[in-house]
Amino acid sequence: MGIVVIGAVFVDIKGYPTAQYIPAGRNAGRVTQVHGGVSRNVVEDIANVELRPTFISIVDQTGISDDVIHKLDRHKVNTQYIRRTEDGLGTWLAIFDNEGDVVASISKRPVLDVIGDILDEQGDEIFSDCDSIVVEIDMDPKILNKVFYFAEKYHKNVYAIVSNMSIAVERRDLIKKTACFVCNQQEAGIFFSEDYEGKTPAEMDDILQKKVALAQINQMIITMGGEGAVYANNKGESGIIPATKVNVIDTTGCGDSFFAGVVIGLTYGKTIAQACEIGTRLAASVIATKENVCPRFLPEEFELDV
Repeated sequence: MGIVVIGAVFVDIKGYPTAQYIPAGRNAGRVTQVHGGVSRNVVEDIANVELRPTFISIVDQTGISDDVIHKLDRHKVNTQYIRRTEDGLGTWLAIFDNEGDVVASISKRPVLDVIGDILDEQGDEIFSDCDSIVVEIDMDPKILNKVFYFAEKYHKNVYAIVSNMSIAVERRDLIKKTACFVCNQQEAGIFFSEDYEGKTPAEMDDILQKKVALAQINQMIITMGGEGAVYANNKGESGIIPATKVNVIDTTGCGDSFFAGVVIGLTYGKTIAQACEIGTRLAASVIATKENVCPRFLPEEFELDV
């Protein structure tokens, strides 16, 4: 099954100004619509490194969902565990400024209950032969408990990604069971109930070392945008990975691609520092384009032994 990814599918509707962006004003520009969602982005990023992951998710009955599945199939994602429901597709509406950063957004989350049914009916066949598991840690606890049940049953590593930290912060007990937890600097502040705005990478490195030990988290990575990322684990290892300098076109999906690179690296034998470097390279390739996902790579480019 390769890497199994579990989560939601969204449609991203993005607006870009053609002139100087005016907050609270009427801005002329262009509007695009692309397939999105944290997990959907991650699974396509993994597939774009020719690793053939499996996606467990739901979509609705519309033609947009047909397009989502067909695109994933083309990218060699195993889509046999995607089911259709009436409210299975989420929507994310975002406005970007002239620097390519999101200045406003609204999202409508899909109802993911059917994922629990998929796990009940086909969990053993899905997880017994997979390489690792990726899950949105802010999903319903009933679904998460089933994921961790199978992970423990078949001795598989779980990697947690966040789409809503305000919800994910309630899952601290499950985050302790993950092989690695990844979030951005603002989300880390919410998770640890502190304000990290303006902290330098060196300061965040020191903070994370202490927090990982106190919270009994196996491994954690905090992304810091243009300043790179910091990592720490419960073995006392920590470090700073600088960002790759690129011309910013659109930052949507760069965090997802960074996470995908980390999961790829850790799943296939890399150290946490090496995994962060893979994530940084994938993220840079997304920032420099208008796509939500990375372009095609080969595993050999990252010296992966798959």
